[in-house]
Amino acid sequence: MKIILVCSAGMSTSMLVNKMRKSAEERGLEAEINAVAESELKNNVDGLDVVLIGPQVRYLEKKIKAQVEPQGIKADIIDQMAYGMIQGDKVLDQALNLIKE
Repeated sequence: MKIILVCSAGMSTSMLVNKMRKSAEERGLEAEINAVAESELKNNVDGLDVVLIGPQVRYLEKKIKAQVEPQGIKADIIDQMAYGMIQGDKVLDQALNLIKE
């Protein structure tokens, strides 16, 4: 599974990515999780399952969904509380739930 977090290239997102990777590893999940700036998203869609959008760039939601959903890629805004508290396990759950939909 491949998950990308779109942000304004902030440090908080890379901390969240690390916690999500750790949570996936603890669960025995094969997951590639990375954070990119919105301008880099188009170069990272191959094999992508989910795009999670940082709350600070929520204004990009429509644009990102229009870009990825026609390719069968799910997209959503990261839960504000989980993002703020850097809860990688909860954000990973959010991504897994999107994949199941």
